[in-house]
Amino acid sequence: MSTREQFRPEDHENDHFLLTSVVGSYPKPKWLNRVSDLAEDEESKFTEEHLKEAHDDACRVIVDEHERAGLDTVCDGEMRRNEMVEYFAHRIEGYEFNGPVKVWGHNYFDKPSVVEEVSYEEPWLVDEFEFTTSAAAKPVKVPITGPYTLARWSFNEAYDSDEELSYALADLVNEEIEKLVDAGARYIQIDEPALATTPDDHAIVGECLERIVADIDDDVRIGLHVCYGDYSRIYPELLDYPIDEFDVELCNGGYEQVDVFTDPEFTMDLALGVVDVHTADVESVEEIKGNIEEGLKIVPPERLTVSPDCGVKLLPREVAYQKLANMVQATREIEAELDSGELDAEALRSDAA
Repeated sequence: MSTREQFRPEDHENDHFLLTSVVGSYPKPKWLNRVSDLAEDEESKFTEEHLKEAHDDACRVIVDEHERAGLDTVCDGEMRRNEMVEYFAHRIEGYEFNGPVKVWGHNYFDKPSVVEEVSYEEPWLVDEFEFTTSAAAKPVKVPITGPYTLARWSFNEAYDSDEELSYALADLVNEEIEKLVDAGARYIQIDEPALATTPDDHAIVGECLERIVADIDDDVRIGLHVCYGDYSRIYPELLDYPIDEFDVELCNGGYEQVDVFTDPEFTMDLALGVVDVHTADVESVEEIKGNIEEGLKIVPPERLTVSPDCGVKLLPREVAYQKLANMVQATREIEAELDSGELDAEALRSDAA
């Protein structure tokens, strides 16, 4: 059985099934940012226990929004996370922080340094996953920042090369995934936004992934999310990666890079971004249906997952929700058109070849 089929709802109306999902981040409720500030204020009576309760409440709210939008798999919108590297660096022994680094304009990133050999002490995401699962009626996907990005977006002061650091971090990610699987996780997404921006490092990421999935059960779905780059740098080499699904941002670029994935033939599952997370304009259902057809040029329906381009945390919350709701409606309409024969997916792939 495909690892994807386990996420088909029992009451799914269509014979065809396009899995709908999210990449990870979602806009935080405004009150959560306020209480986070209070928890850091030494003069405030707001405690870490209060902050935990606030995170739990935010998780319930966002899971409910994902389920109301109709998604097949959900997450908590990363309510407990601040930034995708910083969050994990705080939990990995060997990292330290020396203050923010200016990345562009007036934007700053608290870029960590690796100052000694990294090690795994306590689980990073298990409590988050278990709580989200308790709040959700749908299966929960777990996004986790990949070792290559954790290495590239940090100062390396302890290892001879970023490659060596990446492999050490990959072994730690493997430990975390083993604990997540023991807790019941069956859908895990490795986020590697640094991959397509750096030429010739695809082999390093491949070795990292081999380490990450070592001894992981076959029924666990492993996805790899990549964005912001020239995908011809990593294709077709990524077809050798030990993953079930490749999740890619293409909507923001107007699907100009679709052809990259048609020669040679794409042989794994594809998770395709069909709404643009960089604009607050909400795509219509008809527009999203056209975007889904771009994915059907690459893979047959049974290997297509429909998602946003990337995390939606920078959008207004009502916009993020409406994009997801329209995305799900468009997906269900495409499934019905495939069932009726109104849409011929095989013809789309033949025309693209």
